[in-house]
Amino acid sequence: MNIGIIGLGLMGGSFGKTLKKAGGHTVYGTDLSPAVMQKAELIKAFDVELTEQNVGELDMLIFAIYPETFEKTAERFLPLLKSGAIVTDFCGTKRGVVSTMRRFAEIYSEIVFIGGHPMAGREFSGIEHSTASLFERASMILVPINADIYALDKAKKFYLSLGFNSVEITTAENHDKMIAYTSQLCHIVSNAFIKNEQAEKHAGYSAGSYRDLTRVARLNPEMWSQLMIENGDKLKSELD
Repeated sequence: MNIGIIGLGLMGGSFGKTLKKAGGHTVYGTDLSPAVMQKAELIKAFDVELTEQNVGELDMLIFAIYPETFEKTAERFLPLLKSGAIVTDFCGTKRGVVSTMRRFAEIYSEIVFIGGHPMAGREFSGIEHSTASLFERASMILVPINADIYALDKAKKFYLSLGFNSVEITTAENHDKMIAYTSQLCHIVSNAFIKNEQAEKHAGYSAGSYRDLTRVARLNPEMWSQLMIENGDKLKSELD
């Protein structure tokens, strides 16, 4: 397939590498940062630079960007996609993006919209930390918008062929509820550990449990603050 990736950070860059490792796909990539584009090209995270001129060649377009930038970015590319193309995303929260996708699905009914979230990551961010093994045995969460059972089955088989261990089909509401518990709460607890005054004195008193609990405290503050604020109601319930 011809697959486009908008946003070549840790997730987008790693997915580009995964596709190239799997073979049988041509990866079109783009990022707002010229420096990121240069790095992605050097490490071969994509084959062709994605532009408005060639986006019509895509079978699938993935938005690996922050949720708040999805609508504006999608408005630029959606009118240029061919009929039957699949549009999905890797955003960490789903209700906002899925709501926007539903509006777009009414305008571009010939495009298949499927919300997505690969349950994978690292404590580091950026294209320089991308890896082709990031998604091995990971779970892929899909939120269908206007996809019929055949398109959904095609998407499921696609992700499984890339090394994902499972594909979960759910709603945006349930996704955000579960992610507040399995992901966002973990980051808050981890940060609570390292911001405690005892953190400067833990040497000699900590072992594997402490390392495991504090690993994910190293995060991208811009992205995670946005995700947590957007999912604030669900996260507050978990904190309570």
